[in-house]
Amino acid sequence: MPLRIVFCGTPSFALPSLRHLIAQPDFQIESVVTQPDRPRGRGQQKSFSPVKTVAIGAGLHVFQPESIRSLESYEHFKQISPDAAVIIAYGQIIPLRLIELPRLGWINLHASLLPKYRGAAPIHWAIVNGESRTGVTTMKIDAGLDTGPTLLSREMSIGGDETAPELSARLAEAGAPLVVETLQRLHTGDITPTPQDDSQVTLAPILKKEDGQIDWSLRSEAIYNRIRGLQSWPGAFASFRRKVCHIWGRPVSLATEASDVGASSSDLKCEPGTIIARGIDVRVACGEGTELRLEFVQLEGRKRIAAHDFVNGARITTGECFL
Repeated sequence: MPLRIVFCGTPSFALPSLRHLIAQPDFQIESVVTQPDRPRGRGQQKSFSPVKTVAIGAGLHVFQPESIRSLESYEHFKQISPDAAVIIAYGQIIPLRLIELPRLGWINLHASLLPKYRGAAPIHWAIVNGESRTGVTTMKIDAGLDTGPTLLSREMSIGGDETAPELSARLAEAGAPLVVETLQRLHTGDITPTPQDDSQVTLAPILKKEDGQIDWSLRSEAIYNRIRGLQSWPGAFASFRRKVCHIWGRPVSLATEASDVGASSSDLKCEPGTIIARGIDVRVACGEGTELRLEFVQLEGRKRIAAHDFVNGARITTGECFL
């Protein structure tokens, strides 16, 4: 008999696991639970979540409660009485009375090596904090936030230029077979849940708009990590002439490049945030004498443009700064 599964998820990160489960003869997905249709895009038209789109295409039953805590949700799960529930980036906290229903429990795929980076944005904060390695972990959920015992994990490197969306896609694909293996081994009793070591916990809180504000006193490498880690929202930004300006760029290696373009910002003793334009080469002075080579900018209400076009159009004056 195949394992009877309820799958809970909403964004694209959950899709590889959903597709992998659909393809396995060992599992029968009784219901897919996803967030209600929400207005999206400029036209604010209601649209399906990525998970709902795939579920409908596969002919699966879709359940979209406004609140997973509702009596309707409880009755839905109780009627199905699944062997296990899989939850991946669903978007709501599961109440204890639902956690207790599946025989094998609720299995979550988390995009970090728990107990590091518990919370809503583990991929983003791992990059922002300059981590070189991360991974995916399956765990049994409990009443806490990512506090349940871990089951399986897979470690992966983070590319030096990798952005949050790029890393998310790789982790999602790596997690799909891990979810299947976890369910199979739970079913056969060939897996032992491991309590998390609370002394090793780090947090990855939900992103806020202000997290994207660039601190130019940091080294350019740290600013670059923020640019990579906060794509595609909220992005990395500064203030320019009292307007929000989103920033894309990468660190300059002063040791190898200063001789190509003349004096560096450290030679000129520029304050952090100072814009230094030399032809098509545009840089911003950062902390400890480092520089960020500016590649693209986007002023609020305008399109993204190349850095040298921004400098020419804005007619940057000597010593002008991003704040």
